[in-house]
Amino acid sequence: MFEVFKKELKELLRDRKTLIFVVALPVAIFPLLFAVMAFISSQAALEAEQEVHTYAIINGNYAQDFTDKVFYHKSFALYKGDETFNTVEDLTKAVKAGTIDMGIYLPSDAKQTLDDAKQSEWQVVYNDAKAINFLFDRVKELAKEYGDTLRTNKLLSFGVSEEQQAAIIEPIKVVKVDTADKRENLGEKIGGFIPYLLIPLVLMGATYPAIDLGAGEKERGTLETLLLTPITRTQLVLGKFVTLLASSIATTTITVLSMGVWISVAIAFVDLAVVKNAFSSLTVLDLGLIFVLLLPIAAIFSSLTLAISIYARTFKEAQNYMAPLSMGVIFPIMVALMPNVELTSKTAFIPVTNVALAIKEIIKGTVDYTLVGLIFLATVIVAGALLAFCVKWFNKEDVLFR
Repeated sequence: MFEVFKKELKELLRDRKTLIFVVALPVAIFPLLFAVMAFISSQAALEAEQEVHTYAIINGNYAQDFTDKVFYHKSFALYKGDETFNTVEDLTKAVKAGTIDMGIYLPSDAKQTLDDAKQSEWQVVYNDAKAINFLFDRVKELAKEYGDTLRTNKLLSFGVSEEQQAAIIEPIKVVKVDTADKRENLGEKIGGFIPYLLIPLVLMGATYPAIDLGAGEKERGTLETLLLTPITRTQLVLGKFVTLLASSIATTTITVLSMGVWISVAIAFVDLAVVKNAFSSLTVLDLGLIFVLLLPIAAIFSSLTLAISIYARTFKEAQNYMAPLSMGVIFPIMVALMPNVELTSKTAFIPVTNVALAIKEIIKGTVDYTLVGLIFLATVIVAGALLAFCVKWFNKEDVLFR
């Protein structure tokens, strides 16, 4: 078995393509992903902040203070074309035609409507299907400021002070007291995406070498030579399995170390107090625990990919079979991302999902170590069963020589 492992490992180290997937990609994936996400987010925010949208307003003189607020807002520019607008239908046609980005219709004087004990209804015409759907919120905010001023002045005219107004308008003020610390809060939001990156990389560390160790041997015609050596088939498949496990563990190790290093870099250089406070408490023990949980997952993936590769006739056929496996791994990770799916004694027995949930809890800092032990045990049992299946699979003539 050890001789087979040495042979396969030497061939693995000579394959540059495999080394790229096992070593280079895990190292590069985190900085590249973080950099791209940060760049896209900053560019989108900058463009949204700087973009100016053309608008037209009907009956703006009915609420001159509000009209002035919109006019001087940095995000809006008054339409100066020749087209005139008199109704909501005119504004709707103009928005659809692209003449303006937004139209505002004021049907009556808001002050007079308030004196008549009625509510003035204003209409904002815009395309909510576009990325500029924040227009309504901005206009609504400006309208609220204007409406609050009208209400305050009206109540003051009735002799109701501003303090009394606050008590009347909002008799009960509910204050939130959050028991979650910043790490738990941020970990709940982004912790589920960490296994979405880690687990597929562990699978990738086993997939590409497995294709070569099984289907590649068949295609090159070297599998028959190995079978003629004085090594039992069980030793042969175990040697290949250990090679894949070593490759997957190498990917796991590099991935976890890369994550730790780049989180440290982010904490040191990114000027975000929330991120620093959240992840500065992420310890080496936490990263070590994530690594330990990924080990049996690596064994599961090694067994599955080797069994698939042994079954395939050619390298290309093995690649085709690996695609459904990748999709099958993504699904249980997505289950862990769903709302209200938590790590319990029941979910601890769902393969892959349990590890994804545990990693999320580790990132949050709320992990139950008893459940972690249960997950590790359950995953080891599944890995052992799949390895036994892989050994039995390799001993079948109709599988080896299809």
